[in-house]
Amino acid sequence: MTTTLRPVEPLQHAADGTRSRRYQVCVNSRPVGAIHLSTHPVHGNSVARLRDLWIEEPDRRRGRGTVAALAAEEVARGWGCRRIETSVPAEAEAALRLTQALGYVPRNRSMRKPLDGTSPELPPGSRGRPMTEAEFGPWEEASRRGYARDWIERGVPEAEAHAKAERDHERLLGQGLATENVLISVLEHEGARVGVLWLALTDDGAYVYDVEVDAAHRGRGHGRTLMLLAEAQAVAAGKSAVALNVFAGNVRAECLYDSLGYETTAHHLAKDLI
Repeated sequence: MTTTLRPVEPLQHAADGTRSRRYQVCVNSRPVGAIHLSTHPVHGNSVARLRDLWIEEPDRRRGRGTVAALAAEEVARGWGCRRIETSVPAEAEAALRLTQALGYVPRNRSMRKPLDGTSPELPPGSRGRPMTEAEFGPWEEASRRGYARDWIERGVPEAEAHAKAERDHERLLGQGLATENVLISVLEHEGARVGVLWLALTDDGAYVYDVEVDAAHRGRGHGRTLMLLAEAQAVAAGKSAVALNVFAGNVRAECLYDSLGYETTAHHLAKDLI
């Protein structure tokens, strides 16, 4: 039996420059599923996104999904893409196994923690305060460089990583400390600055964009305190959950978030197209 992709629409061109197309997954011309492929709205047309892959229940566990995913890679190569990315919901264990078997490498994961309305107390001697304008410039520059470095270490070309960092910081912090629904706080312990928290308030909760303990104060539990500060600020703003992203391989951060009750909601993976 032959598994192929059959286009069900013309190639779509969006206003942001991305392209996309939907396909039927067919076995001997018989439709058995669907697939949706596009290019990346942030990384550009050199990066493809496998946005959806679905196989009907009677045809599952027969390799249909594997062949369809490989066929999608060939389409992406034809578009000139050098990399393909996908996201898998945490509960879709079979899909996660499939992507990893196909050579996709975990890059980061989304995590979330529901809040019960109780504001956690910070350890004795610790307090959070708003960042000052004098502190903001040096912090923002270092944060942007560190963000780009995280992507470079995970295979994103250097120029692309720095461009993404510039775009994301401009989009998320366009008005600096005055950016609406953004809280940037300095954590002090016994009067000394020990770290920084960047928290954004969203419609359905709060999002931690950055947690950074100053190098001289690491290994003393201040990362946990920063996360407690994030929860306290979210509760004070009436939010019911805190979400965040953690890069694969950041074992210390992963262990911290797990211990605080954060649960994975989605895995994000990537594969180079050679």
